[in-house]
Formats: sequence, structure tokens, C-alpha cells
Amino acid sequence: MRVREHKMKPRNKLGRLCAGLGLLAAALLAASPATAQRSERAALNITGYVIDAELDTATHHITAKAAVTFTAPDNAEMVSFGFHPALKVNKISDQSGKTLTGERSADGTIRVTPATPFVRATPVRWTFEYEGVMTGSEDGPVEGLKLAAIQEPITYLLYAARWFPTTGFMTDRFTAEMHIKVPQGMKVFASGAQGASHPVTLADGKPGDQFDFNWNKPGFPGTVIAGRYVNPVSVGAGNVKVYLTVAHQQAGNELAQTAAKQYDFFTDSFGAPETSHLNVVEIPDDTLPAVWAPELAGMMGSRVGDKSGIRLLANTIAHQWWGSEVSPRTLSEAWITNGMARYGELMYVEEESGKNAMKADLQDVSAGALAYDTIPLSSSGRLNPFSPEFQSMTLEKGAMIFHMLRWEIGDKAFLATLKGALSQYIDQGIRATDFEKVAEAQSQQQLTPFFAQWIDGTGAPLFVNKYAVYRLGNNKGFRTIGEINQDLDLFRMPVELRVETDGKTEIQKVDVVGTESQYVVDTFGRPRRISIDPQGWLLKSSPDLQVRISILKGQQLVAQGDLVAALAEYQKALVANSQSSLANYRIGEVLLAQRNFQAAVNAYRDALRGDDEPRWTEVWSHIELGKIFDMTGQRDRAVNEYRLAVQTNDNTQGALNEARQNLQKPYVRPPDQ
Repeated sequence: MRVREHKMKPRNKLGRLCAGLGLLAAALLAASPATAQRSERAALNITGYVIDAELDTATHHITAKAAVTFTAPDNAEMVSFGFHPALKVNKISDQSGKTLTGERSADGTIRVTPATPFVRATPVRWTFEYEGVMTGSEDGPVEGLKLAAIQEPITYLLYAARWFPTTGFMTDRFTAEMHIKVPQGMKVFASGAQGASHPVTLADGKPGDQFDFNWNKPGFPGTVIAGRYVNPVSVGAGNVKVYLTVAHQQAGNELAQTAAKQYDFFTDSFGAPETSHLNVVEIPDDTLPAVWAPELAGMMGSRVGDKSGIRLLANTIAHQWWGSEVSPRTLSEAWITNGMARYGELMYVEEESGKNAMKADLQDVSAGALAYDTIPLSSSGRLNPFSPEFQSMTLEKGAMIFHMLRWEIGDKAFLATLKGALSQYIDQGIRATDFEKVAEAQSQQQLTPFFAQWIDGTGAPLFVNKYAVYRLGNNKGFRTIGEINQDLDLFRMPVELRVETDGKTEIQKVDVVGTESQYVVDTFGRPRRISIDPQGWLLKSSPDLQVRISILKGQQLVAQGDLVAALAEYQKALVANSQSSLANYRIGEVLLAQRNFQAAVNAYRDALRGDDEPRWTEVWSHIELGKIFDMTGQRDRAVNEYRLAVQTNDNTQGALNEARQNLQKPYVRPPDQ
């Protein structure tokens, strides 16, 4: 193969993702890793792979051969494949054995010219032979994300890494037969396992093992995880198995119970999955928080024993249905799978902890839904798919759309819609119009206004309630005549109205159509309070939500290393709510990172004097104050802050443990901070 290479310019790596963005990162694999191929992706159709690969963890080296079956676009003179920039292609040959010529672009994309013209709608089979070193520090398809690393004790080759020639990430479905050789003692996980491993001799003459996989349904079986794991843990039927390293094996039984419970819950909610087997596998902390593929859920080791990992795991397992079983037809429909995986996670929260817990979590989801709501979801495919804008829109706004649809059509029709969409479009891409038709069939409702509002529109209503209360004659009680105003002219949805009286509370649905909608409610007792959407079913604007949006944007900017812009967002939150403890706490974090100790102290003091929302800001403000006093040589004052932290009895994210540790030994700032 003759390949002309284009050298890549060095990239600035993004900072590590902050804890608040962990679940956002978990959904990154539902989007495309590069924009360079967008124009050809819809036309080039890869249907299957046969991949032979040998992984050498000592040298971080991969040697591989991938036979790719595909159909070229009509009248194409060459075709493009996404490929990891660190991999070197030694040869490309067609089915007749002829060597093909190609050109390599800076992002790794390979453009290949056929030896003979393509025949319309006729599949061809090309073989790529390649090798390379993958430590994870090389420039990859997605800047700032480590998606492939051949290493000990855990190796991972994620589908998003493009470690084999790809196209149409998460939209072009394919089958895969894979044969993976690894050093002796490692276990390999992928989609469609075929029995036990068998011993082989590796290229360096050392003993190894080969694992064979065959996923024969159109899907996304492109992720391989290999590692040195202890014996698997399973509970119940044993179809869900958990594989952990020695370092985290103590969390195995609890994680297995949680995974099995979530798998059963989603089976009841969504219907039987394509396969009854699922391997939950530990991955290192240097990559995404979680990844998924058919029969596979990977989760970083630091999260397997953490409470926050329960939601992360639920989101990941939900992708066995929403992402694996059905996928978006185009990137503009990624809200269906991204959003439903997120909402599946929230449904599990509701199942385990109740409606109030789900309602609390929905507040942050609502903030994410409106943080970058500047273009309709139907146009989101134009965005960079790894941008915060694309992720917030498809993940968080997508989840809110499913939540509101559930309110609009009721639980029974909602679950029937989910099962109907999965069964009708199994192993296929689904469009927004397809999903709308399924929802209308199951609910027997006309849903064009709903989807037009939330898929083809932007913004959310800001409700204003105006009403007057009149006493009825003959001791018959009271009549409330009111009007709900909001600012979206095309808005049309039922809204719950709760009227609290001295006695019984009345609940009524009001059809809000346009900017002004009237209602009449009769009650025996005098109304004391009237609430619009008290259960939080609708995505709606409010001053509190604006605070959350600014803080969310600030956290994302911190993750990208832009502290100045982050500080500006946090200041916006204070403009909306000057008493916000969270905004002041985040400001303190930024100022501390800038070594502006006095200003950071002021911010943490303001957090302690604020609204105490969320509660953990109190304990952590004391801890951060203690650290600053330690760093500035004021040990007595530091000890006092750590003691105040302990007195809160709030161990959020190990706060009490850290406070007690710093009481025993003064805090020393790490040299890299």
C-alpha cells in the first residue's frame, strides 16, 4: 500500500473531567468521534468485520488484520475510513489480493482508491494489515480523551478509539468476529463470546491465550477489554457476572447484586434484551468513567464501590437496550438513545429510592437540558458531538423529553411505547418520526404538538400564575379563577395544578395552550397556596434553574482548564442568587486553584453564610478553609476548621475521613497543583 501521511500538530489535552461531569462522560460513546467523515458516513455502509489482533502489554504494541465488508456510495471514486492516528497501516488489499493505494489525513482518516470501480450496491471485502504502539498518551480521535491503551493490568480498546477501520460511529451497525491474542493469564471481554480461551504462542515466543468472539447481529461490538481479574462474582440466575482486579475485589458482591437488580429492572421496563448475558468489567481510572458494548459494561475501578457508581452503572446497563438494541439513525436522533439511557438511570433511582429522590436528581438534569439550548434537537447533528453543547442537549434534554412524554401519555402507554420502539426497530437505526409514530399508536393520542415543541423548538416556559379567590354562597366553599401565563406561543401541554387549602388538597390538570390559559377550581376550604407542576414533570425555566445552569457551565469550563471563563459563569449564578452556597463554593475552588488564598477564604466564608444548598458545602468549606490555613502556616486556625467540619457529621465524598486525616497531619499542597 502506498500511503501519503499528513503529520499531526500537537494538541493541548483537556483537563480531567470533574466529578459532576462523570455521568456526562459516560454517554460520550453515543456520539461520533470525529467530524471529518460526516459527509460520507451516511453513504458508506460497513456490514461486518473479521479481526485478528495480538496485544503485547510489555511493549504496548498491537499487530492486527481486519477484513472489512462494506458497500461503497454510488459513483464513489474513493472511500474514507476512520482510523486511530497512532496506528500504521502496512497493507490494504481487496478480495482479489490486489494492493490498494490510499492517503492518510492528520486525524488518522484513510482515503482509499479501489483497484477497479465499485459496482452499485455490491458488497466488497478489503483487508487492512496494521500495527502500532498505544499507551494512551498518543493523539487519538478525540482530543483530551484516552480511549485506547495496551498496558498492565488492564488493556482497553474502545470502539470510539477507532482501533480498526470505521465509519458512521453509532449510526452504521455491523457484525464482528474477533480473535484476540494476549499474554498468558489475561482474560479478554468483548461481544459474543465463543467458549473458553485456548493457549497460543505469541510473536515474541512467549506463551499466550487466544479469545474468540462472534457478534452476528448488526450492532456495535467494537470494544475489547483485557485484564488480570480475580474469579467472577454473580448472584441469582448468574447471567450477570462482575470481573474486578485484586485492588477492588471487596466490592464485587455488592456490585454484582446491584448489576443484577438493574438488569432485571430494565428487562421488566424495556422488554427482554437481545442476550441474557452481561459482563460488568472494571476499567482503569485513566479513561471514560464507563463504556458499553453488546454483553459488556465497563466501569472505572474508583467508582465500583462508590454510591455515585450505582447511577453510573444503571446508565451503562440501560445502553444494552438504548444504543445497542436500537441506535440513532443520524446524530440528530442521538437524543433518543442518550436521553433514554439517562432516563432509564433516573427510573431506577425512582424504583430504589422513591419519587422524591428522582425529583431531586431531575433538577440537575433540567439544568443540563437548558444549559446550551440554542438550537433544536433536530439540528443537533451539526454540533461537535463531543462538545458540552451536544452532550447536554442529547443526554439531559433527551431525558427530560422522555420524562415529559411519560406525564403526557401516562405510565402504561409510556412503557408500551418503549417496548414497542425496541421491538419494531431492533438492530436498526430509529428516527424521531419513527418514535413519534410508536408513541401515538400506543397512547392513541396525537403528539405532533409535543414533539414539535421539544424536538423542533428551543427554550422552556416560565410560568406565571394569576388568580382570584371567591367565596361561594350557602357555605359551598370557594372558587378560584385563574390564568396561567407563559412566554412560548406554540406551547401546548397538560400542566398539573395543586391547590392547597385548610382541608383537602385539590389536584387538577390544566391544558396550557399558548401564552394564556384559564382555569377554574372549586374547593371546600380556602386556598392557601397554588402550585404549577409541583411534581416537576415539565422542563420549565426558573431563577433557581438559572443558578444551576451557570454553575454547570462553570464546572464544564473548569474541566477544560478555562478558569477565567468559569469564574464569570459562577458570578452569573451569584447575580441570580446572591445567597447561593454552591456558587460561592465553586468560586472558592477556582480562586484556590489560582493561589489567590485571601479571595478564596472570602468565598468559602460566603458559602458558609449562604443558603446551605447543597448541604455538603458546609463540611467541605470548612475543610478547604483548613487547607488554606495549613498552606499559609496557621495550624491552629486550620485545626479549628477541621474540627468544625467533623462536627457537621456529613461524610459526603469522604469529607469526615479527610478532615480527621488533616487533624492528625497538616495538609500539604501537592507539587502539581
